[in-house]
Amino acid sequence: MDRGTAPRSRCARIAAFISSRCDSSVTALDRTTQSERLLRAEPCRAYWGMRMLLVPRAGHVDLLDLPWHEPLEAWESVRLVEVPRGIGRHVVRFVDYSGTLFALKELSPELAAREYRLLRELGRRRVAAVDAVGIVSERAGSDSEALLDVLLTRYLDFSLPYRLALARRLEPDQLARLLDAFAQLLVRLHLSGFFWGDCSLSNALFRRDAGELAAYLVDAETGELHTRLSDGQRGYDLEIAEENVLGELLDVAAELGEPGAAAESLAAEIPARYERLWAELTAEAEFRSGEVTTLDDRLRKLAELGFDAGEVEIVESDGAYRLRLEPKVMEPGHHRRRLLRLTGLDAQENQARRLLADLDDFRQRSLEETLPPPSETAAVGRWLAEVFEPAIAAVPRELYGKRDAPQLYHELLEHRWYLSERAGHEVTLQEAVADYAESVLRRLPDERTVLTDVDPRDGESPQEGRVS
Repeated sequence: MDRGTAPRSRCARIAAFISSRCDSSVTALDRTTQSERLLRAEPCRAYWGMRMLLVPRAGHVDLLDLPWHEPLEAWESVRLVEVPRGIGRHVVRFVDYSGTLFALKELSPELAAREYRLLRELGRRRVAAVDAVGIVSERAGSDSEALLDVLLTRYLDFSLPYRLALARRLEPDQLARLLDAFAQLLVRLHLSGFFWGDCSLSNALFRRDAGELAAYLVDAETGELHTRLSDGQRGYDLEIAEENVLGELLDVAAELGEPGAAAESLAAEIPARYERLWAELTAEAEFRSGEVTTLDDRLRKLAELGFDAGEVEIVESDGAYRLRLEPKVMEPGHHRRRLLRLTGLDAQENQARRLLADLDDFRQRSLEETLPPPSETAAVGRWLAEVFEPAIAAVPRELYGKRDAPQLYHELLEHRWYLSERAGHEVTLQEAVADYAESVLRRLPDERTVLTDVDPRDGESPQEGRVS
């Protein structure tokens, strides 16, 4: 036998064996590629070097200038930055490539491949989670000792860990927004058939969303994907969430020197908030023949909640009909998708709702003032060229890191309303932009990429956030 081909044949046999034994939690949904399956194989470091699996994207970097042959904790690189995060079980570092940040987490080969597949599948289903960028496997140190694999994810721009989202204050309104966003994330994950297993504020990031917050999953290590979740699985996730959030709120209260008596009742609100939204989305409706408005009303209510129904089921029973909506075919992001289709702007759900309202107002005025009335496409083009883009462009460039464009436009509209109320007459958007940039925006902390001078590996909570 040719010794030059023996190692490759052995590795191929191992890869084929392991790839045939899918993780039971993702069997029905596993769409892994051949390259991903090879990551499950026992490392063949004696014959091959490091292996890197990356998801190609526009503006992609190859990350080859990083010290992959050292343990992640020992890295020294000019690309390393410190980002505030929750306490975790694994070493996590962050690197900066021209303002784009990537999170690197050391895991065993099995856990790294599993979390990568889960995040990729959640991305395909458009669930709010960080983007998996790749896996670096079969690493070895200078002494040929095997090193753990590294999972790479893209840092979520304009996102905040829960402590910074709360602005280090247990202020009731902001706490309510945070808990609402967290409960909504749980609902969206469960609708997609995802069992989290480690639900906590530390394992989520939060983005501003037109006066509300939107939550994103950042850690899927303990997750499982199923065709659908049982009531028991959903209930267990809620128990975990309540317990973890209670501990996190008590930690924040202790840091601030405030009493933690309210933490237990606040944590208990998460199941209640979750169940209210779950019932709104999955409740059955009964109607009789000829009551066609029932279906329209149900779909309209879903749209108000930011969901679309992929399909509905109508079942005849005792001379009446029952309208059922399958949770697994519900798609969140009703307003986001409409805004993206019309304008190409990618926004959070409430941001999209606000921008669409402004766009609809602009179009209505155009219908009244222009003959012949402009088409929807023409009105959208005019709104972008005459209203939205000039407003964003009027903000000084050095302030762009304060807010993303949709959130900034929402806040400009809010500020314009405030100035108009104070002045007793309508203030132009241009006047509102100039005043807001200097009197409000310039004083706000940057949020595009929140960095800290505290090493996240020491288990301490960062005291300040900054952007560089």
